[in-house]
Amino acid sequence: MGSAILSDLGAEILIPVCAVIGIVFSLVQWVLVSKVKLTPGGGREGANNGKNGYSDYLIEEEEGLNDHNVVLKCAEIQNAISEGATSFLFTEYQYVGVFMVAFAILIFVFLGSVEGFSTKSQPCTYDPLKLCKPALATAGFSTISFLLGAVTSVISGFLGMKIATYANARTTLEARKGVGKAFITAFRSGAVMGFLLAANGLLVLFIAINVFKLYYGDDWEGLFEAITGYGLGGSSMALFGRVGGGIYTKAADVGADLVGKVERNIPEDDPRNPAVIADNVGDNVGDIAGMGSDLFGSYAESSCAALVVASISSFGINHELTPMLYPLIVSSVGIIVCLITTLFATDFFEIKTVKEIEPALKKQLVISTALMTVGIAIVSFIALPSSFTIFNFGVQKVVKNWQLFLCVAVGLWAGLIIGFVTEYYTSNAYSPVQDVADSCRTGAATNVIFGLALGYKSVIIPIFAIAVSIFVSFTFAAMYGIAVAALGMLSTIATGLAIDAYGPISDNAGGIAEMAGMSHRIRERTDALDAAGNTTAAIGKGFAIGSAALVSLALFGAFVSRASISTVDVLSPKVFIGLIVGAMLPYWFSAMTMKSVGSAALKMVEEVRRQFNTIPGLMEGTAKPDYATCVKISTDASIKEMIPPGALVMLTPLIVGIFFGVETLSGVLAGSLVSGVQIAISASNTGGAWDNAKKYIEAGASEHARTLGPKGSDPHKAAVIGDTIGDPLKDTSGPSLNILIKLMAVESLVFAPFFATHGGLLFKI
Repeated sequence: MGSAILSDLGAEILIPVCAVIGIVFSLVQWVLVSKVKLTPGGGREGANNGKNGYSDYLIEEEEGLNDHNVVLKCAEIQNAISEGATSFLFTEYQYVGVFMVAFAILIFVFLGSVEGFSTKSQPCTYDPLKLCKPALATAGFSTISFLLGAVTSVISGFLGMKIATYANARTTLEARKGVGKAFITAFRSGAVMGFLLAANGLLVLFIAINVFKLYYGDDWEGLFEAITGYGLGGSSMALFGRVGGGIYTKAADVGADLVGKVERNIPEDDPRNPAVIADNVGDNVGDIAGMGSDLFGSYAESSCAALVVASISSFGINHELTPMLYPLIVSSVGIIVCLITTLFATDFFEIKTVKEIEPALKKQLVISTALMTVGIAIVSFIALPSSFTIFNFGVQKVVKNWQLFLCVAVGLWAGLIIGFVTEYYTSNAYSPVQDVADSCRTGAATNVIFGLALGYKSVIIPIFAIAVSIFVSFTFAAMYGIAVAALGMLSTIATGLAIDAYGPISDNAGGIAEMAGMSHRIRERTDALDAAGNTTAAIGKGFAIGSAALVSLALFGAFVSRASISTVDVLSPKVFIGLIVGAMLPYWFSAMTMKSVGSAALKMVEEVRRQFNTIPGLMEGTAKPDYATCVKISTDASIKEMIPPGALVMLTPLIVGIFFGVETLSGVLAGSLVSGVQIAISASNTGGAWDNAKKYIEAGASEHARTLGPKGSDPHKAAVIGDTIGDPLKDTSGPSLNILIKLMAVESLVFAPFFATHGGLLFKI
C-alpha cells in the first residue's frame, strides 16, 4: 500500500505550527485595529498619511464638523453595547454551565454502564485476539473531551463578541475618512475572530489527541471514539448560543422596528428608540457569538467523524499517524491559505468606492477556494499513501490518494457554489431581491408571498450541490469521503468567519453613527458596508447549513458503524416511524424558536410603546430613553425561551435510543437531516432577501429603487414588515436548524455503544 511522504514527526510539527501562526496573525490584526483610538485627537501630530489611514489624524474635519463630543459619544455607545453583550453572555453561560456539568455526568454514567463499569480490558473490534482499553476509560475520556469542546466553543463565542464590540465604534470613526478605511477596520476585526477560532479549535483537538494517546497507546479505535465528545461539546454550546442569542437579537430588532420605524416613523438606530441598544447588543450575541460557536461545532464534528471512521480503517489498524491526522493537516493548510487570502482584502488592494465592497468580499471566497484546492492537492500527495483501505459498512474499500483529494475538493467547491447561489438570492444587486422590493408596491401581503417563493426556490441549487458532493465523495471513499468533503467545505473557515463577522460589526457601526448624530454622508457609508455585510452573513449561513448536511451524514455513517447496524431498511416499520418523526422535528423546533421570538418581541413592543407614551420629551429628543429595561427584557426572555428548544434537541436521541433502539434512531437522524436542511436554507434566504429588499428601497441607488422610496413611503413600510417577519427566520430558526441536525447525529454517535447494548426497551417488552 506504500507509506506517506510526510513523516509522523513532520505532521506532529506542521499542525501546531500552523495553529500558532493563525493565533499570531489574529493578534497582529487586533493590534492594527486597536491603533484606531476612541479618544478625541488620537492621531499623531504631523504624521504622514500612511496606508489604510493608520498614521494620519484620527478625525478629519468634514462638513465643518470637528466635534470631539462625537468621538466621546461613540466610545460611550460602544461601552454600553459591550457591557450589555458581556452581561448577557455571562448570564447565559451560568445556565449553560449547569447543563454542561449535568450532561457530562450523564455521558460518564451511560457509557460506563455499557460494560457494567468494568475496569477489565476488552477484545478489540478490529482484532479479537488483541485487548483494548475498557469501556469505563472511553466513558471517562469522552466526558473530558465533551467538556473540552464545550469550553472551547464558549471561549470562541465570547472572544468573537468582545472583538466585535471593540471594533464597531472604531469602524464608525474610520468611516469619516472614507469607506475603504472603515471596510479594512471591520474586516480586520472579523479576521481576528476567524483565525482565533480556527486555530484554537485545531490546537485544542491536536493536544487532546496527543494527551489521550499517552493512555490509549495502540488502541486507536478507543482513542478516537473518546474524541467524539469534543464535537458534541462544541455543538451543544453552539445550540444554546445560537438559540439564546437569536431570540435576544430578534426580540430587540422586531420591537425597535415595529414601534420606531413603522409607528413613529423615526430612522433605524435612532437614539430616541429605547430598544436600540438592545438591538445592537443582539447583533453581537446572536450573529457573532452564536455563529462562532456554530462553525466551531461544525469543524469539531467533521474532524471527529473523519477520525472515527479512519480509526477502524487501515490508518488506525496499521497505526499510520500522518494519514490518520490528514483531516487536521487539511485544516492546518486552510489557516495558511486564509492568511494569504486576507492580505488581498487588507493590504494588496485598496477599496475606494462603495461599489467595490461586495466584489472584494466575494473575491475572498474565490481566492481562498482556488488556493485551497492547490493546498489540498499537495497535502493529499504528501500526507497519504498512494493507496489505502477505508472502512465501508463491514468491509474495507481500497482508495487512492487522488480519490480522497477529489472528495475534499468537491466539498470545497460545493461550498463556493452554495455561497454564490445564496448571494444571488439575497443580494439587492440581482433581480430576485429587486422583484421582492418591487412587490412592495401593492403592500406587505405581496411582499411576503414573493419572499417565501424566493426562499423555496433558493433551495434547489444548494441541494443539488450537496447531492453531487455526497455522490462523488461516497463513491470514492465511503463515509470517510463524506466526512473529509465536509472538512473541505470548512477548510476556509477563517475566511468564512471573517466575512461573516464583518456584517454585524458594520451593522453596529451604522447604528453608532446614527446614535452619535454623525452626518448623512457617514451613515451612507456605513449603510453600504452593512448592506454588503447582510449578503455575506447570508453566505456564511449557507456555508454553515451546507457543511452541517455533510457533517451530519458523516456522523450518521459513523453512528451506524459504531452501533453495529449492517443496513438501514426504510421499509422496516421501526425505521420508517423514525424517519417520519425525524422529518417533523425541524418544524417543531422552528415553531418553538419563532414563537419564542414572538413572545419576547411582544414584551419589547409594549415596553417601547410605554416609554414613548409616558416619558415627556422622548420624541422631541430632550429626554433620554430607558435602554436598560429593554436590555433586561431581551436577556430574561432569551434565557427562559432557549431552554425548551434546547431540551427538544438534546433529549430526542436519548429518548428514541433508550426506548426504541438504534434502528428507529437511525430513521430519526435521516429524517431530521433531509427536512432540516431544506427548511434552514429557505428560512435563511427568505429573511436575507426581505432585509435587503428594504435596504434597496432605503438606499434609492437606482431609478427603480427611487420610485419605491423614500423612507416612510407605503412600499417602504411594506418592506419593513417583510423584514420584521424575516428577522426570526434568518437569525433564529434558520441558523439554529443546522445545529439541530448536527447535534442529534453527534449525540447519537457518542451514546451509540449504550443504545446498542441497552436500547430499544419498548421492543424488548
